[in-house]
Amino acid sequence: MQKRDWQCPHVRVLCVRPKHLIRAVGLTPSHRMYGKQFAIWTSTQILMADSEALPSLAGDPVAVEALLQAVFGVVVDEAIQKGTSASQKVCEWKEPEELKQLLDLELRSQGESQEQILERCRAVIRYSVKTGHPRFFNQLFSGLDPHALAGRIITESLNTSQYTYEIAPVFVLMEEEVLRKLRALVGWSSGDGIFCPGGSISNMYAINLARYQRYPDCKQRGLRTLPPLALFTSKECHYSIQKGAAFLGLGTDSVRVVKADERGKMVPEDLERQIGMAEAEGAVPFLVSATSGTTVLGAFDPLEAIADVCQRHGLWLHVDAAWGGSVLLSQTHRHLLDGIQRADSVAWNPHKLLAAGLQCSALLLQDTSQDKFYDVALDTGDKVVQCGRRVDCLKLWLMWKAQGDQGLERRIDQAFALARYLVEEIKKREGLELVMEPEFLNVCFWFVPPSLRGKQERPDYHERLSKVAPVLKERMVKEGSMMIGYQPHGTRGNFFRVVVANPALTCADMDFLLNELERLGQDL
Repeated sequence: MQKRDWQCPHVRVLCVRPKHLIRAVGLTPSHRMYGKQFAIWTSTQILMADSEALPSLAGDPVAVEALLQAVFGVVVDEAIQKGTSASQKVCEWKEPEELKQLLDLELRSQGESQEQILERCRAVIRYSVKTGHPRFFNQLFSGLDPHALAGRIITESLNTSQYTYEIAPVFVLMEEEVLRKLRALVGWSSGDGIFCPGGSISNMYAINLARYQRYPDCKQRGLRTLPPLALFTSKECHYSIQKGAAFLGLGTDSVRVVKADERGKMVPEDLERQIGMAEAEGAVPFLVSATSGTTVLGAFDPLEAIADVCQRHGLWLHVDAAWGGSVLLSQTHRHLLDGIQRADSVAWNPHKLLAAGLQCSALLLQDTSQDKFYDVALDTGDKVVQCGRRVDCLKLWLMWKAQGDQGLERRIDQAFALARYLVEEIKKREGLELVMEPEFLNVCFWFVPPSLRGKQERPDYHERLSKVAPVLKERMVKEGSMMIGYQPHGTRGNFFRVVVANPALTCADMDFLLNELERLGQDL
């Protein structure tokens, strides 16, 4: 290969003949007719790129380091220290139009100075909800684990894709080890799995796998090869089951809703009845989706009884344990998931109860032979609909390395203990009424304001009580003192759902929560 080096202070260009450039960049035969033009264009672009420097820090490692050190300083001070401090606000609420002005969201033709960029970073953090705050009880995820955060920083810095061993050797091996550990906790000695972009996608993949196992030809020939199908889930299930059926072309009518009891658990007898009804109507049952840890009441479906039904009818059993799966780490409480080892697939979100950080969602499979349409070797790209796939295993792996099984078990047990403390405090106080005794970490209750206490016999009592939670939610958010979710449920009017998941919580935080509700609602 003939070559000539052309040098300037910023770049070294290797000039080669077009035919050698074709070989160097791996052009296919179909590209070769354009080889000469390609080489000329490439060389021209290299020279043009150097002729006018872009406003970038890429060529100045000192400036890059200074910027990142400054940004990390802002993150540590504002997002981590203040964002997890009980003395600071959970959020600084602004109406949308005001927030747009404060953030100055418009993207302009000219770049900004480093000082301006740092101020942008501060503003983003200032006006964002602090989900690591000990007074954030709003979602099924909360808290900030430092080791998981370290893993997230490394993941973003390396910026690779989890689809081949060639491009992500460390993380391909790491993901398989983490998935093996999760499968072992379920009770499987072998199997498969993948990290997905959220539990909703995990559930949808499970539906697809169950359909493929029953009708392998559908992958190539499509829906025209299928009879009417039926899948079964509780009325307390996550809405992603309906969405998954729609996205997969099954239609939401294919989802048969099974009754739940007063505690939100699937009724196996009604499941049996629904299967019989579907068959009588000419549909083919193929999957049952049970739930371990429903989003509102925190209910765990009776998996052993449901597995018996699935076994009798030859149905795929999927368990949506996105919220409750982490209870498997606790020897004290893992009985809530008895029977999960009989499932064909399990969805589990460590970003929820384990506080691994969004997102960290695993789909686990018991049998590697269930799905033959992808290669289960180290190149995992063909397992998912995505091409690029972010690395979600490092944050969980690093946190697990730091905590060990025992540390994570203590975290789960502590959450249960705090939930029990909160329940007992609710029982002691006037104006607080439990929706039911919780079996998990969803503590659901009404705040009864002074004007409604002792007036349960009034015909408009429940209507008026239902309006209390929205008022208190608005007040707490606008003050920034705390965040708690509320919702109606069946015939029940709006009530609060406190999620006790943040590993940094203490009894003092539970006391604050109840005291703050009393303060905010004393005039109602």
